[in-house]
Amino acid sequence: MTPEVAAAYARCRKIAREQAKNFYYAFVALPPQKRDAICAVYAFMRHADDLSDDESLTVSERRTALSSWLDRWHQALAGSATDDPVFVALLDAQRRFAIAPELLDQLVEGTATDLNPSGNAGHLATFATFTDLYRYCYLVASVVGLVCIRIFGYRDLRAEKLAEETGIAFQLTNILRDVREDAGRGRLYLPLEDLELCGVHPQQITSLASGEQLTPAERKVLALQAERADKFYQAAQQLLPLISDDSRPALWVLVTIYHRLLERIQRRNFDVFSQRISVPAYEKLAILSRGTVKTLLSRLRPATT
Repeated sequence: MTPEVAAAYARCRKIAREQAKNFYYAFVALPPQKRDAICAVYAFMRHADDLSDDESLTVSERRTALSSWLDRWHQALAGSATDDPVFVALLDAQRRFAIAPELLDQLVEGTATDLNPSGNAGHLATFATFTDLYRYCYLVASVVGLVCIRIFGYRDLRAEKLAEETGIAFQLTNILRDVREDAGRGRLYLPLEDLELCGVHPQQITSLASGEQLTPAERKVLALQAERADKFYQAAQQLLPLISDDSRPALWVLVTIYHRLLERIQRRNFDVFSQRISVPAYEKLAILSRGTVKTLLSRLRPATT
């Protein structure tokens, strides 16, 4: 590895350490080469997301900035010189782990989805059906999983569908946790068909974001998403044994932290409005400790891929 590439990976590790939160606890459990690759992917995705969320720019300006940045990535991928450390690291990771460029494009497409909402209810950007929401979750989360398993290593093609569904579970958990913040930014990731089924008007979510108490109907809408997430977490359990031994502990850490977050939301009876629900750092560290033991044990066994 050249000094330039090593420095680029160091920059990506710094970005992941400072911003990845739940993800970084899982990164730590990976072998160094795979950890660096995951950090490069995260830094790439983080920058795309930051461009999409930059509220100092108009939506049109954000689209232009994102498109320009993606063009520079495509040029670097085609062989043009680049001094962007994220691009330098990701180029190395992409070649080392045979990550399809199309998947990386889909990562960016996912971040841009919020700039092109599929529906509108008053001032809220919305999704009409769960099928529509699934597509959004696929782009912003499942594609991340499909990239990650290429770095983790797998042989059984069943892993790809299971990684997709695991990403759906993670994103539905994020959606539940972030309902208040998203509504405050004019975004509603609860399908309109579910709201209608439960007799809840989209604008009620905005009121909840301002501090009103949940009604039984509103709790039911949130519970529907939690039930879906729980079903998709079953895919994560099926995915674990299909991943290379040296990466399995990292995936276990990530799945455990995210599922613990969903459980905390459920125990709070879906009150994600009075305060932000999260898994405390001490609990994440305890999960990581167990994952570290799993990592050490895995290194005593021959890798499967």
